[in-house]
Amino acid sequence: MMTISVCMIVKNEEAQLAACLDSLKPIADEIVIVDTGSTDGTKEIAARYADRIYDFPWIDDFAAARNFAFSKATMDYIYTADADEVIDEDNIRLFRRVKELLPPETEIVQMYYLNLMEENTAYNSKRELRPKLFKRLRTFEWINPVHETVRLDPVVYNSDIEIQHLAKGSHAKRDFATFQKALKKGMRLDKVLHSMYAKELFIAGDSDDLAEAVPFFEQSLADTSRSADEQREARCVLARAYRICGNTAGFFRLCLRDVIAVPCSEMCSEIGRYFYDSGNYAEALCWLNDAIFETEAVITILSQGKDNLALLSDCYEKTGDSESAEKYRKMADEWELPETV
Repeated sequence: MMTISVCMIVKNEEAQLAACLDSLKPIADEIVIVDTGSTDGTKEIAARYADRIYDFPWIDDFAAARNFAFSKATMDYIYTADADEVIDEDNIRLFRRVKELLPPETEIVQMYYLNLMEENTAYNSKRELRPKLFKRLRTFEWINPVHETVRLDPVVYNSDIEIQHLAKGSHAKRDFATFQKALKKGMRLDKVLHSMYAKELFIAGDSDDLAEAVPFFEQSLADTSRSADEQREARCVLARAYRICGNTAGFFRLCLRDVIAVPCSEMCSEIGRYFYDSGNYAEALCWLNDAIFETEAVITILSQGKDNLALLSDCYEKTGDSESAEKYRKMADEWELPETV
């Protein structure tokens, strides 16, 4: 049976850490805790569960802290956890089964992450597969009987294990600050981070967060090496920022560029909200209907969700169609994130 190192980075997690570690004890062969500057009782709580506790000076880099934690692991596999995660008894049993039966060539095990809508900042469903368990040492091997080559793609197993994310408060402001610090250091966001920044701004960003992001996304839009998807994300973020700050010319320049090609839900939503704010409810109806029912989301499915349905209902109310207003009000009340994407 394989062995597991649980590796965590923590900071001021005294309210949640014990519940997390209680749920991980049954599957852990060792627990490695890396503290990045706690000023509460986090380290004292960690000491009740782990013999291996390390300090790591925070350098605005989550990857660096996780790499340090991984470097301290000694078991066959590494399970990475956050302090606001809990695994219930049913899923602990599934985890033990995986621990007993996982083929040794498996390098990554994915598990279902259950998102709470009220604290979600970057995901489009309630239940999403994430890589959570990693083979500590990778073995390279030759494959194929002819034209042999070294297998480079990892062997991934998608398990049925579910992890509950019990976040207390949004981490969006922390994430936005980390993005900005990285950009000021000259870091180029890769395609994944570009998409995540856009998603967090659309889901959890306020006017200040959007204003701070404008220089980066303007630069991204002008960067011909960026992919079409990245440039479209940039147009959507900038359209929202321009609408909110009153840059009407910039707003319509970006919107028109999108809708003359293949319009997306986010851009139709922004146009609908522009006309709503302008008091043109009949025009807003058209664009909000397109956003919700006629186009695809490129950043977040929330552009087709509760808030726009409620706004659509209000538009119908203001244009005298009470029956439609009630219909979409009910749809807004009942709307939820999809189980999976």
